[in-house]
Amino acid sequence: MRLSDYLDKGASLGGDAPCLTIGGVSSSYAEVRQRSRDIAGALQDSGIAPGDRVAVLSANDPLALTCVFGISRAGAVWCPVNPRNEAAENRELLDLFGCRCLFFQERFAPLVSRIRDELPALTRLVCLDGEAEGAVTFSDWLSKHGREPSPVTVADDDLCVLAGTGGTTGRPKGVRLTGHNLETATALTLMSYPFGVRPRYLALAPLTHSAGVLTFPIMALGGETVIMPAPDLGEFLRLIEQHRITHAFLPPTVIYGLLDHPALDSTDLSSLRCLWYGAAPMSPVRLTEALQRIGPVMGQLFGQTEAPNMIATLSPADHFLPDGSIATARLSSAGRPTPLTQVAIMAADGALLGAGERGEIVVRGPLVMAGYHENPAATAEVSAFGWHHTGDIGYLDEDNYLYIVDRAKDMIITGGFNVYSAEVEQALQAHPAVQDSAVVGLPDDKWGERVTAVVQLRASGNTDAASLIAFVKEQIGSVKAPKQVEIWPDLPRSKVGKVLKAEIRQRLT
Repeated sequence: MRLSDYLDKGASLGGDAPCLTIGGVSSSYAEVRQRSRDIAGALQDSGIAPGDRVAVLSANDPLALTCVFGISRAGAVWCPVNPRNEAAENRELLDLFGCRCLFFQERFAPLVSRIRDELPALTRLVCLDGEAEGAVTFSDWLSKHGREPSPVTVADDDLCVLAGTGGTTGRPKGVRLTGHNLETATALTLMSYPFGVRPRYLALAPLTHSAGVLTFPIMALGGETVIMPAPDLGEFLRLIEQHRITHAFLPPTVIYGLLDHPALDSTDLSSLRCLWYGAAPMSPVRLTEALQRIGPVMGQLFGQTEAPNMIATLSPADHFLPDGSIATARLSSAGRPTPLTQVAIMAADGALLGAGERGEIVVRGPLVMAGYHENPAATAEVSAFGWHHTGDIGYLDEDNYLYIVDRAKDMIITGGFNVYSAEVEQALQAHPAVQDSAVVGLPDDKWGERVTAVVQLRASGNTDAASLIAFVKEQIGSVKAPKQVEIWPDLPRSKVGKVLKAEIRQRLT
């Protein structure tokens, strides 16, 4: 299936049904489908051929999402561009991908102006919602070039998305995702979580990431996507109640903020069937609180750009034992491997390890990318021994639940012992005053590496470094307890809410 096929599937279930909604205004499936056809025809008339790369630089917006389906319908390749990236990173990605056309919102015109002269392949700039130097307005472009698109034939292994990885270590890489990859992710989503007729999905998180991929199963069922142009937890709660939202996705750090929001307990959340969380580990203590206050609707997903969203899942039902009590021990897991995905634990020499043994989490199956764009060396490295290497350290228990104990690069060796930062972070986040934490290893003459924690307190939290160190020692022992604790007002985070440990190390050394 092409990405546009999910839109067409939803339209086949009722063209008058609401498809995309923002600010209380809805566009029907028939309207969004026709607009995507107009965009596809205009792309073709502008010289965009099947396989050409077309980028979209936008905050959450219905027209920007409709452009994605128009790009697909024209047989071109969607290149999502995160507006929170630095200009240099976006320039590198657009250059790497060889993008020929860029759709962007007027607010990002200054960013576009800084990079466009360094992108000779980028010959067409279309401003979606206003005027910008060097660009044609969307309305003028569509009126000049809009026509019925020519049919395009695609194969399962044709490229449909080129997505950038975070450029935290050198030049960012481009992940090649095929129609079959996204079809697998969509099928696994529908298999793994509760859905009903015409779900209603609330998109607060960036549609350039996991939140965007989750629109495809919603559309396959003829559901409505309610789009938030900017994050606002009060508005998020209001929209759940107003639109009787059934599904949403939030990173753990945003869920922590939701749990601290004064309107949470007075909001009617009875329509929710699944609140997905992922992109970073979630504190079991806060997850328990979410299950009690938001409801039995929490659904974890574990994936990465190279294997989107659905490597393993923990459905809402999996958060509970058969007697209805919370499955406390299971809350620190990433769930079970999905039905169409093989997951194993691998030693450094390529040997597969048994239950309970720790090693690198490796994956194979139709969810895994077709490789890194124009980077055969990196593709070969990440595919060693015939498995995709996630870079995460973990283990599978006897019941086949997957536990992620750390990123391989974040493991700390202190006094000859391996300390997994995620375990220390979970211990810290069990403290009632702690909102979030990050643990890193810093050079130490005595220990080799010193376990060091940076902690963000809750708004009402009150504690000190000595108390936190003692608290962790009591839970997991003195070897793993931090030797140094810093309390910061906030932690540095990436565009998708992940804590930036490299920046923390830099600030501490």
